[in-house]
Amino acid sequence: MMERVLVTGAGGYVGSTLVPMLLEAGYAVRAVDRFFFGEHLLEEHPALARVREDVRLVVPEHLQGIDHVIDLAAVSNDPSGELFEHATWEINHLARSRLARLAKAAGVRRYILPSSCSVYGFQPDEVICAESDPVNPLTTYARANLAAERDVLPLADRHFCVVVLRQATVYGYSPRMRFDLAINGMTWGAWSTGRLPLMRNGTQWRPMVHVRDTAGAQLFMLAAPADAVSGRVFNVGSFENNYQLGRLGELIQGAMPRPPEIEWYGDADNRSYRVTSERIESLGWRAQYEAVDGVREIVKHLEAGTLRRTSETITVEWYRELVAWHARIRALERNGGILDIAGTEHLVNGRRS
Repeated sequence: MMERVLVTGAGGYVGSTLVPMLLEAGYAVRAVDRFFFGEHLLEEHPALARVREDVRLVVPEHLQGIDHVIDLAAVSNDPSGELFEHATWEINHLARSRLARLAKAAGVRRYILPSSCSVYGFQPDEVICAESDPVNPLTTYARANLAAERDVLPLADRHFCVVVLRQATVYGYSPRMRFDLAINGMTWGAWSTGRLPLMRNGTQWRPMVHVRDTAGAQLFMLAAPADAVSGRVFNVGSFENNYQLGRLGELIQGAMPRPPEIEWYGDADNRSYRVTSERIESLGWRAQYEAVDGVREIVKHLEAGTLRRTSETITVEWYRELVAWHARIRALERNGGILDIAGTEHLVNGRRS
């Protein structure tokens, strides 16, 4: 029988890449999401079941028959985390803690929490962060992720495998595209304007990971030996995907069909950190992509006209639009509708019956 995986946030940037990979690998998927960006991003499949629900309202019935949980749902960047601070704590921390406990009670065998390397904050230039190094979360997004890690890891036992994956900054093409991520946004800007702004002085380090690689790490952890991974944290990236921003700009410049001009701005940015992914690599997982691969695939879609920068591709912009629409609709709605409303059955052709 197929093993069944419940994926929260299945319609998001990583989720819409992960779900097809899970289906291709032979898993059945229960995709739980609000689907703010549309259900069409997950193509129909006989082993796919969509559940339109808020992760904060998941109930034990959603976990019936589930073997594994990949808990992707999150308010997923710093600007959104600061703008929607209360919701970020609810979703990124409390809902994950609750779902992990529900999963354990339901007999789920494995729970995977995709967290973030942002929990390391910024470190001295000589430090390459390993999982055992001190953390320094600086934003609501990072602090909520770290709180979730600390809640779910103690749940691990011989019957319930818990794994935390700290993802580097993700890049690359996805059905639910995001241009508010560093490499993706730089690629869009360079392609659309012919200019590539970089903050001085370009020596600052950032760890990156391709969206298919981080999805692949989650898939890898479903089958990894429990005694080797349970109760542990793993950085997801690679040595090659630690980039100094100046060098990253040059790589993006060289991958463009029309090389942009690099423009330096601002004062020197001393914020800098790198990570090592040797722990997960020692188990046999390896990143398959580097920044240039992500840039080229995005450019291919842009050149073909199959990808555009819209408000839906900038997370905080899209959330703001949804909130504004909600307020307008609530102000206009009467008796359950806008034009078609309840309670008008006694009217026929504009006359009272």
